[in-house]
Amino acid sequence: MTSSSHFDDLLSAAAAQPDPQRLLFVFTEATMPTEATEAQRASFRAMRGGALVPIACADKRPDELSDFAALVAESRRACPPWAFVFIGALAGRDGQDPSDAQVDAALESMVRNLQEGSFGSYMALDPAGDPVRFFAG
Repeated sequence: MTSSSHFDDLLSAAAAQPDPQRLLFVFTEATMPTEATEAQRASFRAMRGGALVPIACADKRPDELSDFAALVAESRRACPPWAFVFIGALAGRDGQDPSDAQVDAALESMVRNLQEGSFGSYMALDPAGDPVRFFAG
């Protein structure tokens, strides 16, 4: 499976739903606390440690994105460089898009979850579009 196919599959699945969908994106940077030990720093350099900090959020209808490259290009213009994007979806109801208030609340919930280390319910991709799995450790 190619890197972009994971995102393409998500776009297709969202577009096929009976009610309109909004895709929710939280872009994060990877950081290391200043008081980290040398072992923690080495782990971070090997991409096996650190903390993820949300730096930007966005929402899009599936038809507003053609592919992952389009999302990356738009994000590069609109937000600071990021290490990972977490993606969720929010369904509308009775043929109507979710309201702006519902989208805002869902994005706030995603940010809170990520800050608490709850990544499991979101698709996570790196800037190349490769899926990422996180493990407690």
